[in-house]
Amino acid sequence: MIAAVSAAPRIAMPPLLNRERAILAFNRRVLAQACRDDVPQLERLRYVTIVSSNLDEFFEVRFADALESSRPSPPDSEQRASLREAAREAHALIDEQYRILNDQIMPALQREGIVIINHAERNEAQRQWTDAYFERDVRPLLVPVGLDPAHPFPQVANKSLNFIVRLGGRDAFGRDSSIAIVKVPRALPRVIRLPQALCPPGVQAFVLLTSVIRANLERLFTGRPVVSFSQFRVTRDSDLEVDGVDVANLRQALRSGLTTRHYGQAIRLEVVQSCPEELWRFLLDQFGLPEAALYRVNGPVNLGRLNELIDQVDAPPLRFPRYEPSWPKRRLVIGKSIFEQLHDGDVMLHHPFESFEPVVQFLREAVHDPDVLAVKLTIYRTGNESVLMDLLIDAARRGKEVTVVVELKARYDEEANINWAERLEAVGAQVVYGIVGFKTHAKLMLITRREPGSDGRPALRRYAHLSTGNYNSKTAQHYTDIGVLTADPDLTADADSVFLQLTSLTRVRPQRALLTAPFALHRGLMGHLADVAQAAADGQPARVVVKINALTEPRLIGALAAAAQAGAQVDLIVRGACMLPAGLPGVTDRIRVRSIVGRFLEHTRVMYFRFGPREQDEVLYLSSADWMGRNMFGRIEVAWRVNDAAMRQRVIDECLVPYLHDRRDAWVQASDGTYTRIDDPDGPSAQQALMGRFGGG
Repeated sequence: MIAAVSAAPRIAMPPLLNRERAILAFNRRVLAQACRDDVPQLERLRYVTIVSSNLDEFFEVRFADALESSRPSPPDSEQRASLREAAREAHALIDEQYRILNDQIMPALQREGIVIINHAERNEAQRQWTDAYFERDVRPLLVPVGLDPAHPFPQVANKSLNFIVRLGGRDAFGRDSSIAIVKVPRALPRVIRLPQALCPPGVQAFVLLTSVIRANLERLFTGRPVVSFSQFRVTRDSDLEVDGVDVANLRQALRSGLTTRHYGQAIRLEVVQSCPEELWRFLLDQFGLPEAALYRVNGPVNLGRLNELIDQVDAPPLRFPRYEPSWPKRRLVIGKSIFEQLHDGDVMLHHPFESFEPVVQFLREAVHDPDVLAVKLTIYRTGNESVLMDLLIDAARRGKEVTVVVELKARYDEEANINWAERLEAVGAQVVYGIVGFKTHAKLMLITRREPGSDGRPALRRYAHLSTGNYNSKTAQHYTDIGVLTADPDLTADADSVFLQLTSLTRVRPQRALLTAPFALHRGLMGHLADVAQAAADGQPARVVVKINALTEPRLIGALAAAAQAGAQVDLIVRGACMLPAGLPGVTDRIRVRSIVGRFLEHTRVMYFRFGPREQDEVLYLSSADWMGRNMFGRIEVAWRVNDAAMRQRVIDECLVPYLHDRRDAWVQASDGTYTRIDDPDGPSAQQALMGRFGGG
């Protein structure tokens, strides 16, 4: 039972850590994976590319939002100072990223016979091949623009590769115009493998597209010498903002907005370290950026595209051993109806250790079952290719009632989601886009089936799947998440009421089994934390363990501190940004914060509360929501209580206990917000233990 929130004794509110710096701290933990001896070399390179992609989003969204919110403030405001400090840390992190790439990863790959050859290192045969490649596959797609009043600085898209060139001599019209811009199409591969015949035995050799273009720049400017040049890349504010109140059709407005998203306000400029000052100052002026926004890097300006190298290398020992998730054989018998098996109780799936295929099979069975009448699903991130979406289209074609809540404003998945929405509508599915002003982030599938009732007459029965993660078969192989298949009447009725509210906008009855945002989730969590604090004050067992991706909501932070100050032990397993400082004497000294960064991306959200000695004083929730303001008040989220004692214990044993005892992938937070890796090579790893437990190969 959730206690009523009453006037609490005065507590010491912890000072909140800076959110932007907390995000950068997480990326430092990810980058540290690239330095681990127990991580294969190509996977180490992959962590470098992940950090590059993460930092792109940091500048595109988080840093852009922070800049926007600080503009009305005085130049010397605390927020401005905080942003300057975050920018300094970003510079240091990016410098460290390139140092690790150049000093550790590339030399190690070279020892394994994997090399990137620059122009100076190529032999004559290799140069002839790359020159021919340039003429055949690259040059026809390049349009150099010489700048003058009739040829203004071109529109440069967000994160696109470009060259700036200073030319000598005079142009074809006798003028001494000297600056040109070359935009490189995204369609061109950034990493090109040389034919094996041009490589020494046992060597896999590659060239970067930037190197190929750089070696042939003068061919683009016949008769004019290239005096100086540099790659460059600009990162822009890319948060797609559409005012749902002022548009008649959100889908059409978003599709229109996608065409302009690549040309938002410039936030960051990247150039190579050798870029002459006159060129980078010229670029800063064109983009209206201060010098602090300049990042001079010792390598290609987009490390994220080095994923293409990883994909092309033929060297299995340099990757993680392949892991095949297991089918939950003890809980689901292959070949037997999943609907029938759910009559015996709920089924929990722990991805990626257990396969996502039962979820696909659950929907596939519904599509082909003539007794299934209706299918409802929420979609946040499903990708451009999705067997689940194909099955929904098939269900609609078979005459079933298909309702899909598509979140069109899922960042960077807008276009894929719009395309799926249009395909679903074309076959007669009912498609809605959630609630204006709220993102639909809940992960729900609901199936309604006609079955014989207790009296032998036909009756309707609901089945549901609830998850902490997205309906995406690919990410289910790399993200840790919990899904539950259930026929529980309370859970399925509550899921139905969520869909009813999303489609009809009507008020629904108070829910029995779900806590939903933006209505009851925050209040419910605050109530449970108050229960814990009261139990601790009364000398009763009091414990909180929370595993989430981010903790930034101030009132929840305050309630955690209150529970700890009352005497409860609080353990927080927070993968990413955590604004609560652990270990402050008298404030958070009973709170421990740790972060797990391993082979898989930790994505599970679990909340455990103990506020007394009885079994009913222990509650555990699984949820789609992190503890952030946007999740609690700006999104449609669900959390569901795990009532089955065996399943609750399984969640504790698999999602909490191993992570609290992890000594291989765990980082521990200090009170100043810094993290230290435990780094015990002989200690337990939660992810490794779970891989072994489920017996994947």
